[in-house]
Amino acid sequence: MIYRKLTGVLRGYTSMYPILTITGPRQSGKTTLLKNIFPDYKYLSLENPNIRAYAENDPVAFLKEFDHHVILDEVQQVPSLFSYLQTIVDESRQMGQYILSGSQNFHLLEGITQSLAGRTALFKLLPFDSSELNSADLLPEDWKSLLIKGFYPAVYDRDLDPAGFYNSYIQTYIDRDVTALTNIQDLRRFRNFIGLCATRNGQLLNLSHLANESGISQPTAKSWLSILESSYIVFLLQPYFENFGKRIRKAPKLYFYDVGLVAHLLGLREVNDLEDRKLIGSLFENLVVSDLMKRNHHDYLLRDYYFWRDSEGHEVDLLYKQGPKFNIFEIKSTQTILPKHFQGLDYFEKLVKGNISKPTLIYGGSENQERTKYRVRSWRG
Repeated sequence: MIYRKLTGVLRGYTSMYPILTITGPRQSGKTTLLKNIFPDYKYLSLENPNIRAYAENDPVAFLKEFDHHVILDEVQQVPSLFSYLQTIVDESRQMGQYILSGSQNFHLLEGITQSLAGRTALFKLLPFDSSELNSADLLPEDWKSLLIKGFYPAVYDRDLDPAGFYNSYIQTYIDRDVTALTNIQDLRRFRNFIGLCATRNGQLLNLSHLANESGISQPTAKSWLSILESSYIVFLLQPYFENFGKRIRKAPKLYFYDVGLVAHLLGLREVNDLEDRKLIGSLFENLVVSDLMKRNHHDYLLRDYYFWRDSEGHEVDLLYKQGPKFNIFEIKSTQTILPKHFQGLDYFEKLVKGNISKPTLIYGGSENQERTKYRVRSWRG
C-alpha cells in the first residue's frame, strides 16, 4: 500500500474533534486509508442496502448499537443521521468518536453545515500527489507518461490499463453520482459537456461559450459545472482581486483534479499522441496546479491559491499569500529555461513593489536550481 500523507494528520485530529470527515472522489482510496489507519474502528458502508435501511428506518437503535469508534462510509446516503450524531457527540464529549466519509461533497457539506459545524474536522483525500508516488518509487521520469497514466490509486495498485480504467470510471461516475445529484434527462449531452470542459482545462472559464457549444442553457451549464465540482472532477482556480491599478480578469480558470482523466477525455492514449504544443502546455499546467492543490489538502497546509492576469495579458500562473508576502509561480512545460520565462514573475514583483518571497519557476525538466533571484523547480518536486 502506498503511504498517504494524510495518515499522520488524521491520527492527530482524533484527539481534537469528536468527528472527522473525509471527502474526495470515488476511487481516491478513502476506504483503504481509513481501514488501514483505524483498524479498531467498526467499518460500515451506507451504500450497503441492508445497513442503509437500518440507519434510515431506526437511526436511534442504529447509533445506539454503533456508538463509538465507527467509520460511516458514504454517510451522505442517510442525511437524517447528521442531526442524531450532533446530539450523541454533544452528550458524550468523546473525541474521535466517529469518522465520516463520502464522495458527494455537496450533500456531505450540506449535512455538516446544518448539524455538525464546529464538531468535525474536514479533510480531502484526492488521487495521489506526485510526492506520494515518488516516495513509493512509482513516479515516472517522463511527465508525459504521467499525463497518460494519471494519479488514481487503482491504476497503480492493480496495474490497470489507464484507458480501460478511465472509461469505466466515467461510466460509473455518471451512472452513480450524477444521477444521484440531479435529474439529468440527457446523459449523452452531459458526457459531451465533460468532454468540452476537458478542452478548456487551464483556460479562463467562459460559461456562455461553454453552454452554447454544449447545446444547453447557461443556468444548466452552471448547474452541471457545480456537479463536476461537487464530485471532485474539476475545480475552479479563482483570480486574485487586489487592486494594483490594473484592470484584471475576473473569470476563474478551469482545472481537473486528475490530469489522466483530462488526457483520456481528449482521446490521448499514449505519449506519441501528445504532439500539439498548446495542448501540451495546458496539460502540463493542469498537472502542476492540480498537484499543488492535492499537496495542499494532503499536507493540510490550508493555503488559498489564486492566479493573476490583467487585461494586457500579464499573468502569474499561481500564487498564495503568506503573511504580507506573495509566493508566486510560473509554470512552463519546456525543459530549456530561457530568460523570457521569468518575465511574468518580474512584472508582478514590480507591481507589488518587491513584496514577494523568492519567485519560483516550475518546468518540465528534472533538475532543481537555486538562482540568485529565482527558484527553479522540476515538476517532480
